[in-house]
Amino acid sequence: MQDTIFLDRLGAHAVAVETLLAALLSTSKRDGEIARPTRLFAAMRHGALNGGKRLRPALVIESAALFGGSAEAALRVAAALECIHCYSLIHDDLPAMDNDDLRRGQPTVHKAFDEAAAILAGDSLLTYAFEIVASSETPLAAEQKIDLTLALAQAAGPGGMAGGQALDLEAETKVLCEAEIIVMQSMKTGALIRFACEAGAIIGSAGRQERDRMIRFGQIIGLAFQLRDDLLDLVADSATLGKATGKDAARGKGTLPSLKGVAWTENRLAELIAEAQSLLSPYGARAAMLIKLASYVATREK
Repeated sequence: MQDTIFLDRLGAHAVAVETLLAALLSTSKRDGEIARPTRLFAAMRHGALNGGKRLRPALVIESAALFGGSAEAALRVAAALECIHCYSLIHDDLPAMDNDDLRRGQPTVHKAFDEAAAILAGDSLLTYAFEIVASSETPLAAEQKIDLTLALAQAAGPGGMAGGQALDLEAETKVLCEAEIIVMQSMKTGALIRFACEAGAIIGSAGRQERDRMIRFGQIIGLAFQLRDDLLDLVADSATLGKATGKDAARGKGTLPSLKGVAWTENRLAELIAEAQSLLSPYGARAAMLIKLASYVATREK
């Protein structure tokens, strides 16, 4: 059973991010804008304000707190990251990609609106993320904003998440070996999670060694998240997950759980939790929430 205090704190982070996203995605025109098209912003809100665990934002917020970074800046960077994550989900659900009709128990954006609206909503969320980071409302030094922008662009772009999605699509027509699966998943899923942890170190003005430590922590979390996701796709039901299950197998996509088995996957997840605990042990009690997040990612039921 998960720690109630931990779950309450995770929930509080989700509410804070949801509240900020709702304000950022309102129909009220902001300085520098010409207009906010009503239907476009409705599609953006449908894709970004439909709940979710907000794990990536929580990692930004808790990683920044570990290094004494600005809570306000961390929340805004967390919201920017969630915009990119939600854009990726909107586009991944499109018929040309994963062709999903259900996301978090609700119709996907292209089903609730149409494909053109979904494409534009995703494009807008992606672009808006960088505006949020660069904005004068984000209380960070210019150098920090540059570091965050570069790291986020690399995590989201062709050498990160977008490239990982390209490899994922290719995997439908060929059998991937274990090493190829790891590379693909470290890009498609792991890159944004790694950024979330690195971002906290940047916000907290941490040194290079600490920043590298958080990058490694993010890599561990990213791998654990994908392993758990793939395991749930094998053993959970769609009602529990709020999305279709068994789709990877149906489309011929290889995953580590399907390649190595359920027992191997559960053992590997336990190893990753242990490595995360060891990695953050120098920070003592200050890292307790991050360590619990690692365990949560590896053991979640949906």
